[in-house]
Amino acid sequence: MTLRCRPARREDVAAVVALLHDDLLGEGREHLADLTPYLAAFDAMAAETGNQLIVGEVSGRIVATYQLIFISGLSHAGTRRAEIEAVRVAANLRGQGLGADLIRDAEARARAAGCGVMQLTTNKARTRAHAFYCRLGYTPSHEGFKKALA
Repeated sequence: MTLRCRPARREDVAAVVALLHDDLLGEGREHLADLTPYLAAFDAMAAETGNQLIVGEVSGRIVATYQLIFISGLSHAGTRRAEIEAVRVAANLRGQGLGADLIRDAEARARAAGCGVMQLTTNKARTRAHAFYCRLGYTPSHEGFKKALA
């Protein structure tokens, strides 16, 4: 099975939201009935430099997605970082290597953008995802914190 990754288009938003909804955590926070806020978010992302939404296709069908954000900073002698977020593979295709293909694609894009570090956060409840990232060489080196601002 060959995964073809490409930048998402506005017409892909419904398929991406369906992937975000298609897991235990996402089904409680993503809303498939009204795409208006997702389309607005996509438009905002598309207007930002260094913020990419990527989709993965198999036989022309969107089956995977991730968001890649490039971050410039002074720390580590100005090393540019890439942050990967919202990594998803369709539930019926998990365990077939598509997730690893998706991460390899993200890493290649990050290198091409001059990044020296790839970082991510993942919900503590996603223990299978933790094991997946460790298998790919990621180290659980930091503790993350979040605070709702609304």
